[in-house]
Amino acid sequence: MDIKKRPNYKIYLQVLRQMSPEKRLLKAFELSEFTRQLFIHGLHKRFPNLNDKEFKKILLGRLDKCHNRNY
Repeated sequence: MDIKKRPNYKIYLQVLRQMSPEKRLLKAFELSEFTRQLFIHGLHKRFPNLNDKEFKKILLGRLDKCHNRNY
């Protein structure tokens, strides 16, 4: 049973089906980049006082955890 209502889901699927494979792939890349930027922004808000080296270490550690959980 679907607990969360998704009134626009059928429209979403219809729009995806009308897109060319190339456009769908470009949209996937766009969404991936947006997600990455959102993740980085969230980490900056959580750790605002870190220098670039410390921040990069945390970022790479978090990305490594995400990667390992998906595979």
